[in-house]
Amino acid sequence: MIRVASVDSKKELGQFIDFPHDLYRDDKNYVPELFIAQRDMLTPGKHPFHEHSTVKPFLAYSNLRIVGRIAAIFNRNHNTFTGRKDGFFGFFDCIDDQEVADALIKQASEWLKSQGAEQLNGPVNFSTNDPSGLLVEGFDRPPMAMMPYNAPYYEKLLLKTGLRKKTDLLAYELEVSNSNDRSIKLLDTLQQRLKRAGITIRKVNLKDFKNEVVKIRDVYNSAWDKNLGFVPMTDNEFDYLAKDLKLILDPNYCIVAEKDGKFVGFALGIPDINQVLINIKRGRLLPTGIFKLLFQKKNITRIRVLTLGVLEGYRKMGIEACLYGTIIKNTYGTKITGGECSWMLEDNYLMNHAIEQINGKLYKRYRLYEKEL
Repeated sequence: MIRVASVDSKKELGQFIDFPHDLYRDDKNYVPELFIAQRDMLTPGKHPFHEHSTVKPFLAYSNLRIVGRIAAIFNRNHNTFTGRKDGFFGFFDCIDDQEVADALIKQASEWLKSQGAEQLNGPVNFSTNDPSGLLVEGFDRPPMAMMPYNAPYYEKLLLKTGLRKKTDLLAYELEVSNSNDRSIKLLDTLQQRLKRAGITIRKVNLKDFKNEVVKIRDVYNSAWDKNLGFVPMTDNEFDYLAKDLKLILDPNYCIVAEKDGKFVGFALGIPDINQVLINIKRGRLLPTGIFKLLFQKKNITRIRVLTLGVLEGYRKMGIEACLYGTIIKNTYGTKITGGECSWMLEDNYLMNHAIEQINGKLYKRYRLYEKEL
């Protein structure tokens, strides 16, 4: 008999965060999330998502043993922005048992229906601004920074709960040594052309980081549309994310396009901090994890380009190629040997083709699911 109960205490929240560590204890590709970051993310008052939306975590038990977890997410900002009545699920993990998966999805669905949701979408943690999708291809290597990971059997379990595919999110691998240098050769020509149009390409200025973040946020919230649950981030959400990213940010891989003091595009690549986190047991920084984090960061050899956006009206001018090309060029002479561009919508043919043109190889696929409630 499977029992699903809400997470209501600090002890239960700790068990919720720790469950994947036990589930994947023998999986060499599993990367533990930092405990303190997960705790703050899931605690109202600590993370700004809770200022406008509600997250309800649940644990599944078989007798007294924890066998699964899920969070039901009612994103009011999403529904206001899209005019929909969607509910989301995230933080889904469970043993290979259909009864457990059924019970978790049922519980999340019932809670979301009580909030007024008419459709279930996921997995996302908390929205598509955060780690999203279920890994369905590419289980042979660890995930990159801020990308999810799960066992292969999850897809079978979710499909049998009545969920169906909504869309796929693609991850492309790019090796510096194998990359087509066409974008680099064109870089000077494109930049000169953009300069004549009053557009300059430059690194983010960390000395003026606060003001730079405001300009980047404006591009981020304007460059995407309502597809697939995108919702603009609030000022507090963006500042929270920027504060976290600044700890690992390398300005060589955070590139902006600027015209008359206004940002019209940007690309953000971050060092693959998962190369360090994979060695931090159970995501605990103390007593020794903090030293691994501090001293092993300099040995990171991969980056993840996690977002690239250009304002409408400035697209197809070559800005996208300049942003990608500048990041690639800035890896030359460093320890960076390659990385990942992710995620890309499977039907974003323009961007997918652009990555393939510089020899990016599709190597991981993530899937979003949906069903009516």
